[in-house]
Amino acid sequence: MDNFDYDLQSVQETRNLARQGKVAQTQLAKFNCEQIDKIICNMVKVAADNAVSLAKMAVEETGFGKVEDKIFKNHFASTELYEFIKPMKTIGVIKEDNVNKIMEIAEPVGLLMGIVPSTNPTSTTIYKSIIAIKSRNGIVFSPHPSALNCTLQAARLMNDAAVAAGAPANIIGCISKPSMDATNELMKCDEVAMIIATGGSAMVKAAYSAGKPALGVGPGNVPAYIERTANIPKAVKNIIASKTFDNGTICASEQSVIVEECIRDQVMEEFRRQGGYFMTPAETDQVAKKLFVRGHAMNAKMVGRSAEVIAGSAGITIPPGTKVLLGEQQGVGEEYPLSYEKLTTVLAFYTIKDWQEACELSIKLLNNGGVGHSLSIHTETPEMAMKFSEKPVFRILVNTSSSQGGVGATTGLSPAFTLGCGTWGGSATSDNVTPMHLINIKRVAYGIVEPTTPSYSACTSQCDNPAISEDQLMTVVNEVISLLKKKGDY
Repeated sequence: MDNFDYDLQSVQETRNLARQGKVAQTQLAKFNCEQIDKIICNMVKVAADNAVSLAKMAVEETGFGKVEDKIFKNHFASTELYEFIKPMKTIGVIKEDNVNKIMEIAEPVGLLMGIVPSTNPTSTTIYKSIIAIKSRNGIVFSPHPSALNCTLQAARLMNDAAVAAGAPANIIGCISKPSMDATNELMKCDEVAMIIATGGSAMVKAAYSAGKPALGVGPGNVPAYIERTANIPKAVKNIIASKTFDNGTICASEQSVIVEECIRDQVMEEFRRQGGYFMTPAETDQVAKKLFVRGHAMNAKMVGRSAEVIAGSAGITIPPGTKVLLGEQQGVGEEYPLSYEKLTTVLAFYTIKDWQEACELSIKLLNNGGVGHSLSIHTETPEMAMKFSEKPVFRILVNTSSSQGGVGATTGLSPAFTLGCGTWGGSATSDNVTPMHLINIKRVAYGIVEPTTPSYSACTSQCDNPAISEDQLMTVVNEVISLLKKKGDY
């Protein structure tokens, strides 16, 4: 089959999925709380039952990450997510204000389009399917071509589980012949009411340019600042645990470690003790050349790989048991490649004098590709955490692993695999996306104040005695005209 025929079939399939999904969503919009909860419970059960097989499938197909961590993510996107969203009111009357006599009623958004990244394909599909159904929306997925089979399988499992529990057929769909034409068709078709885009910057920008509401989240470039009062062994442990979790494929993972001069030696020794390898300048250059293509775009072959694989590819020798590679950088930008996002087991390492310099460096790093996303700080001084709360991000993660903290696994944040970056990062929300972002709210408002009409006589009475007389006003006007004539402007 030539490319032309494939593209035609791809677009036609997309149109069919959108039409079927819209029909199904119109039916689902009539379901009550009990019916929706029954459907979600079955989806969660099926996701848990298939967490292992989906994780294996994702690693085998993409080569990204680790099976055991993808198993956790599949469980987190279903079981943990369900416990958090179960009490959410997303149907019927969700709030009553008896004082102001306003009643809020939830309505579904409609049919959603879900864009799925290759780094977290099955967990993102499970997560978006569940929050869509919770808010009585249908969803059609556009998978990343390199993660097609595992994304398609996750979507089929979620749809079959939903239908088996009473949902309309085709409530969850997935393009099986992915192409740019198909993705663009789905973005712009009339049936789709909103787009949830998780992926690269180009895809997120395309979602926002589709002419309809979109929740798009792009890259993070998370700085991790170890402040002088930090518990250094714990801070290093958290950073390594985060950066090695699924080999760094979560966008909330740390990208740069920032330490003060006074604790530099302690921090470096602790990293070495726990499995960090500090590369020489030459080795750092060799690794950077392998990590990036076309400037600072990541080489897909290096995404989600172990330190051992990256070192072997770059031709450098590292100690057995090395978990992360660290390269010292002296600045931010084109000349310092490790200052960009690296969705793998490599960290930039910076040394600064004090917390003020750490602030300045953090802002530069965030503006280098992660503004609005997340920042990590390790400190035993609460006031210092508050100083860093002023930085241009919407998740300030204190004394925790950034990957797990950002998605809500080790913090009280909403469990999510779509992390908003707010207007600073070009996103429509600064939240971790939940079912509450996928509903419309109508309001029934009763009158609580009697209407009044201003008295005309009261208005005119104020004008009966002007502060300046008519003769005085005309004198001023004539003087202005005279001046303009002299200047030739009249």
